[in-house]
Amino acid sequence: MSMANGTKPPSSPQPLTPETARSLVDSVEAFLFDCDGVIWKGDKLIEGVPLALQALRSLGKKLVFVTNNSRKSRKQYAKKFASLGLDVSEEEIFSSSFAAAMFLKQRNFPKEKKVYAVGEEGILEELTLAGFSCLGGPEDGKKEIELKNNFWFEHDKSVGAVVVGLDQYINYYKLQQIPKVGFLRKVTLCNSNEISSQKDNSDRYATLCIRENPGCLFIATNRDAVGHMTDLQEWPGAGCMVGAVAGSTGKEPTVVGKPSTFLMDFLLERFQIETSRMCMVGDRLDTDILFGQNAGCKTLLVLSGVTSLSDLQHPTNEIHPDYYASNVVDFVELSRTCPL
Repeated sequence: MSMANGTKPPSSPQPLTPETARSLVDSVEAFLFDCDGVIWKGDKLIEGVPLALQALRSLGKKLVFVTNNSRKSRKQYAKKFASLGLDVSEEEIFSSSFAAAMFLKQRNFPKEKKVYAVGEEGILEELTLAGFSCLGGPEDGKKEIELKNNFWFEHDKSVGAVVVGLDQYINYYKLQQIPKVGFLRKVTLCNSNEISSQKDNSDRYATLCIRENPGCLFIATNRDAVGHMTDLQEWPGAGCMVGAVAGSTGKEPTVVGKPSTFLMDFLLERFQIETSRMCMVGDRLDTDILFGQNAGCKTLLVLSGVTSLSDLQHPTNEIHPDYYASNVVDFVELSRTCPL
């Protein structure tokens, strides 16, 4: 049965069984994995993940790691995987820091303009690798201001874009760097086939840049409210930093990370696999699962991170994955217990 608008009504989330797990593995060529809460929590690897990933590789499956965490670049993430005993190449990693750099590159962001980063080393490294001149980052986390009479805050008028991501060094100095717009727009999820139709003045800069530099872009790596920055607790996510900037500028950003489909275009170009033959595996409904659904992928929610079973089954939840499992290890083990 279809709904009035032609879409299918949401089905109840189904727990994986050996049969459905085996069917999922057989029907998928590429598995897309979120990292925080799926592969690791903070710097602690989730038990059993190495063998699970090895089992999928032995079946000829492509593994891709798609993370909204912008603190590291792809190169830095490759080093983290290696430090945890996982053999993952830089080419298999797609981060929101990389997405921000690619968004500016596809938009033909002028080389003479600078980018101000409310974020950490991952954003700066990816922007620099893409050929852009950057300001901000952790270094500005050390700067202080003194609010007093006749104090005037100077900012760089050549800044043409502000990129906001997870930033444990965010402070009042960084927020003031972001300029003012005279209108409020709803958040825009980036879809690459719309980039060419967006005007140069569609976004502006972090409070002063976004306020006072004409045409300054406001880009968010993601709007995750929380994340597993350590193995024991959830911590404020990039959405908190983005919210602070949006609140001080009166402007909403273009989001390039999940659930935006922007990253998916790189995956399709790189691997040449139909999205119906991909499966997004994640621990968040509003980013991972929605990202997969938006692109037409199969979706598997694992309960090893942010989303609990009660969250998934709550009557108000409208985002339903195709399947759910306790963790990646259980998913792979279930698929192996079903005879061919």
